[in-house]
This record gives sequence, structure tokens and C-alpha cells, in this order.
Amino acid sequence: MDLFDYMHEKNREREAPLASRLRPSTLEEVVGQQHIIGKDKLLYRAIRADKLGSIIFYGPPGTGKTTLAKVIANTTSAKFTQINATVAGKKDMEEVVRQAKETLGMYQQKTILFVDEIHRFNKGQQDYLLPFVEDGTLTLIGATTENPYFEVNGALISRSSIFELYPLSRKDIKTLIKRAVYDMEKGMGSYHAEICEEALDFLADVSGGDARNALNAVELGILTTERSGDGKIYLTLKVASECIQKRVVQYDKTGDNHYDTISAFIKSMRGSDPDAAVFYLAKMLYAGEDIKFIARRIMICAAEDVGNADPMALTVAVSAAQAVERVGMPEAQIILSQAVLYVATAPKSNSACNAVFAALDSVRAHRTTVPVHLQDAHYKGAKDLGRGTGYKYAHDYPNHYVRQQYLPDEIKDARFYEPGDNGYEKEIRARMRRIRE
Repeated sequence: MDLFDYMHEKNREREAPLASRLRPSTLEEVVGQQHIIGKDKLLYRAIRADKLGSIIFYGPPGTGKTTLAKVIANTTSAKFTQINATVAGKKDMEEVVRQAKETLGMYQQKTILFVDEIHRFNKGQQDYLLPFVEDGTLTLIGATTENPYFEVNGALISRSSIFELYPLSRKDIKTLIKRAVYDMEKGMGSYHAEICEEALDFLADVSGGDARNALNAVELGILTTERSGDGKIYLTLKVASECIQKRVVQYDKTGDNHYDTISAFIKSMRGSDPDAAVFYLAKMLYAGEDIKFIARRIMICAAEDVGNADPMALTVAVSAAQAVERVGMPEAQIILSQAVLYVATAPKSNSACNAVFAALDSVRAHRTTVPVHLQDAHYKGAKDLGRGTGYKYAHDYPNHYVRQQYLPDEIKDARFYEPGDNGYEKEIRARMRRIRE
């Protein structure tokens, strides 16, 4: 590289977006993802030892997939080549393979090929890479926002290690924002800007774990905000809100407002008001609440407040909880909305909740013994001890029911479950009445 090329490269780096300039060059500079790059983790050790096999990074946008690839590029002795699957074609791959063979043959140097958005390659394109990954001509690093087990060739998957990246935590995002504002070398420290704590918290919340969102907002804020009388640029909550195009919602995930909102959300579902329930859901989503936390509250409400009045409510809630983890935002908000509206409009009963609490009170109040005829009789000597003697097998009787005592003698007349007359519990109530009569 001559002086002209060097200066051109430096100018290009200075003009690059903030998110690109802030990309770390070493593992120590990486923020977050300690579950895969902590000092005791396999990926960290492999990068450090320059013994990396083919890998696929899988995770939402802005979580550091390309960042980790760049760190590998800076630490490996192998030649590093990058292509983007959205624009690369067969000829591009053929050229990469040709150069990789040449480099290996002439210099005994391996080639690492980083394929961004690898899920955009069709099956034929992925198949083309396979033999060169197998024979060591290429070490593949793929990056994808889609589940690789569905979108990437099974043969490539079997020859690669899969590393899932998670959305960055609020703490991680705040660290990156401060680095962006104050770092003189890679960040925008030369602009002499300051960010207030409210704006910092707000951007960390609404970025949804996507570092790029937060950094783009910081860059826009610094470049478009006029300097104050003291010559500094102040990134206020108002500026942050405008730059990320999200209105400030009074919602602090660690403060009273958080608990007030979740309380109103649950009470609206319990109170069968679907409009209020979906409003509070939207408020939490807009403020960046953890979708898994919301899903847990829906499951609890389905069991506690709907119960057996509509047994499907819990099934819907559990399915929604599993689905949001697999799908992620923004589509997860639709799944949560369906579950919330189902639970809110379902018939209500807290009989199941009352039953277990009443039973727990009885357990605490009484010392009991399992009736002999219900005790385990499946071991040698049980018969000699009288265990299981006199037990009546319900399926041997009409309607698969026979009257016998199941509760311990000490509480044999206790009643814990009293079905209501709402929804499906009306049928349960009628059936239990027929049995008892």
C-alpha cells in the first residue's frame, strides 16, 4: 500500500458511520456476548490460539456478528476474505476459491471466508462451498439472523460450530453509547458532546438490544444538535427521542411506573377488558420491556385467573411464550397480542388457585398419613405389610368411577377445589356433583 492508498483508507475510515468506526479490533474491546467469548469459553480460546474451525454466528441484528468476524480478521494469521450473500454470485465465490487455493499452494496460508447474511444463499450456492470447506481450502464463518438449522445447508451445519448471539443488555448498550460519545479515537469525542443520564437510559431501553440502533441515534444527535453557549453539544432526552424516532414513554423498568404498568396489564386481563390489556401490552413493548417477562405474566394470569373455566388459555399462553422466543421481535408482538386477547376474553375462574392455597394451608396445619390402600404395592414384601390392600381400580367399574377414600383419615372430609359456574367449570361442577351424589 503506497502513501496515497494509506491516506485514502484513513479518510474512508473517518467518514464511515459511527457504528462501523466503533467496531473493536481485539477481543478485549468487545462488549457483551460473554457466554461465548468469555475467557474460559471455547470461541475465545480458539480465536486466541488461531485454531478456528468453520463457525456460524446466529442472532438478531446489531448483536455483534460482523464485529466478531472483524476481530477474527485482526487476530488470525489466515487470509481473511469477506462477501455478502445478498449481492455475491457464483463468480464471486469462484474467485474466492481460486485465490484461496493459490494462497494455500504458494504460501501455505489458509483462507477464512466470512459470508454475511449466509441464509440469503440458495441451496446451490451453499452446496458449492461445501467441498472447499471439507478439504480445508476455506474456513467458513457465516453470519445469519435466521435460525441456521432451517436456513443453512445441513452438510455445512454438520461441519460448523453454531454460536448464538443474544441481544445486548441495557448495561452493554450504555457502555457502547458512552464510548461513542466520549472516545476521541474511534468515537465522537472531538465534538465535545455530553449525554445526560435520562437520554442514556432511554436509548439503552428503546434500542431493543441492537447496538447499531443506539449508535446511529447518537451520531445523528451529535451531528444535528447546535452547540450551547459553552461550546458543548448536549444530548438531552428530547434529542435522543427525536433521533431514534420513538416518543418518550414514562416507563422505568426498575421504578414504580414499571410495576404500575404490569399491575394494570394483569388486572385488565383478569377484568376481561381486552382493549385495556392490549394497550398496556403495547406500552410495555414500546418501552422495550423484555418479551419473555411479558409472556411469563400472561402464563401466570391464564392459570391464576382463567384456570379451568377455559383450560385452553394456558395452552395458548405457553405456546405464545415458546413462539416469541423462537421468532423474536418485531413479529413477537403479534403473538403476544393474540395470547393477551385470548386470556382477557376467556371466562374467568380462580378456583384452581384457591384450591392449591387451601391445600397448602391444610398441609401446614395437619400431620397426615397416606391411606394404606393407596400406598405403593410394587415392591417385594409390600403385600406382607398390607400396602395397597383393598385398593379399587377405577377403570374396572361403570363409568370408570368407584367410591373410595383418597384423602388421609385426618382430613377425609376436606374440600379444596370448588369449581365455579363459568365456562368449562360449569361442566366440571355438574360432573363432580353427579359423582358425589
